[in-house]
Amino acid sequence: MVEIALLWAAYPTVAAGGVLRHEVAWMPSLGLNLVLRMDGFAWLFAGMVSGVGALVILYARYYMAEDDPVPRFFAFLLAFMGSMTGVVIAGNLIQLAFFWELTSLFSFLLIGYWHHLAAARDGARMALTITATGGLCLFAGVLVLGHIVGSYDLDAVLASGDRIRAHPLYLAALVLILLGALTKSAQFPFHFWLPHAMAAPTPVSAYLHSATLVKAGVFLMARLWPVMAGTDAWFWIVGTAGVTTLILGAYIAIFQNDLKGLLAYSTISHLGLITLLLGLNSRLAMVAAIFHVINHATFKASLFMAVGIIDHETGTRDIRRLSGLNRSMPFTARLALVAAAAMAGVPLLNGFLSKEMFFAEALSAEGPLPFLLDVLPAAATVASAFSVAYSLRFIHGAFFGPDPVDLPLTPHEPPTWMRFPVEILVLACIIIGLLPAATVGPYLDMAAHAALGAATPDYSLAVWHGFNLPLLMSVIALVAGVTLYRLLQGHLGKGEDGAPLIGGLQGQRMFERTMVFLSWRLARTLEGLLGTRRLQPQLRLVVCVAVLAAGWTVWLRGLGPGNLTPSGIDPVLALIWAIGAACAVGAAWQAKFHRLVALILLGGTGLVTCVTFVWFSAPDLALTQLLVEVVTTILLLLGLRWLPKRLDVPGV
Repeated sequence: MVEIALLWAAYPTVAAGGVLRHEVAWMPSLGLNLVLRMDGFAWLFAGMVSGVGALVILYARYYMAEDDPVPRFFAFLLAFMGSMTGVVIAGNLIQLAFFWELTSLFSFLLIGYWHHLAAARDGARMALTITATGGLCLFAGVLVLGHIVGSYDLDAVLASGDRIRAHPLYLAALVLILLGALTKSAQFPFHFWLPHAMAAPTPVSAYLHSATLVKAGVFLMARLWPVMAGTDAWFWIVGTAGVTTLILGAYIAIFQNDLKGLLAYSTISHLGLITLLLGLNSRLAMVAAIFHVINHATFKASLFMAVGIIDHETGTRDIRRLSGLNRSMPFTARLALVAAAAMAGVPLLNGFLSKEMFFAEALSAEGPLPFLLDVLPAAATVASAFSVAYSLRFIHGAFFGPDPVDLPLTPHEPPTWMRFPVEILVLACIIIGLLPAATVGPYLDMAAHAALGAATPDYSLAVWHGFNLPLLMSVIALVAGVTLYRLLQGHLGKGEDGAPLIGGLQGQRMFERTMVFLSWRLARTLEGLLGTRRLQPQLRLVVCVAVLAAGWTVWLRGLGPGNLTPSGIDPVLALIWAIGAACAVGAAWQAKFHRLVALILLGGTGLVTCVTFVWFSAPDLALTQLLVEVVTTILLLLGLRWLPKRLDVPGV
């Protein structure tokens, strides 16, 4: 609640187009300062993080069981919330990458919260591996971007769009940064980790997959859109990933038997929609993407919470065992019905408005190979029809039909306060759908102007735009989706989760095979080649690699002082260092023959280090080094007594 209060206190400034900035000097010589920066765009995302987070915390209070370690759960959840807030208000690219990896770490802890379940451990490991690897790519891309601009400060980066796009390293920075964004937002071909993260408690799923973790990727793409978009490379990479994920996720969602699995793949699809909009190199598409981010957070969080209520009160999420819950859980059924209708793009709900904007942008898209863009409206309509089909399956399969039998628990309505967050979010879906300009309009306009500046285009949030092609596409999608569900109804729910025609696209198998290769076969091979029973050969290998790396740098740049001004060498200090070097070499040599002599020589190198600190006027460091030398030498002397006898092993 404190965060929400601070956000509202900052609203007048950011609504007027201002930027709040707080900077703490850290390493100014390297251009690295701790910067908190909030404009209208960051304010909107921070509002979603804190607002949906507060509702999820209230919901989790009634969802979690008494025997769960609840304090640990809320500690992880709040830490994740802080990390995500750090991502959106970071004013420094290095700082952003740091918080980015923190979100991966805390999401790993949240997904694996029920660590006694194998599915939770596997899902957490997969999510951490994919998103943290993408985070390393992002960090490398941030370093390249900072090199191009000459600064890691976000304001400096956002003011250098032309310079970035014209630089020879632009493509390298783009690919690395997009690898981080696409892995975090579960875009094809990295989409497979998100459904396995459903092993987390439902409050975690509702939060991570509606307003936070998976939105970090689209936030980053939207944040850097003004300086990295507008090129063919951006169009092909982002647009191709978006349209593929949009259709593939929607198609697979239809065939899921687990309600959370259905919502997981629908999340993948909607993230693909947002990514596709960002990839179209259109400012209106950018506005539509921000609008759909808001709408998706409302209806997806409410749907996940509704699934949690069903699971909590019936003991199962399997749609094959559920039916007729409308009679025993009428209020929950109506809330889920409205949220699912918003997800399907039914008129007078918020999802319909942003999908209309998506259809309009699909019709007017411009770019290379125009004949491929002609297919985009058809792809958008097909994906929307799939969305209608899986939304119908969710509602019809769980809430209509005969009364359920053999459920683990007798279904009934949840506690009032457990349902309250769902009611708030569903109410937002309705109000935004009926009065978009008066409700979400000011916040969308504030975020769009913060992201696009003076180039923000004119757009309309009117509910009715007359009879036009986007409306026709919406009608076709609704009719086609209902028809598709009726045709598939007799075939759905038979067998395990999975969709036909995608056997070769199961990323989980590729991930598992890769992990087996890296952690077993490759590791065993390297261990056989490099591993020994003695420490000295391994240390020798490490030192040789370090020497080769340093030698390679010297060979490339030449041996010289660089930008430093050479100074004279004091002969006394040179003699002291020569003594230290001789002691170090002697210790390494005597280690093979006489351990006590080696230890005495090692102490000599420590004393030379102490003298060096005193020479350069650092007596505190010299005293610390001297104490460490004394303690470690005594411990090593005591340890010599219990060391085993030497082994004469040939070849090592």
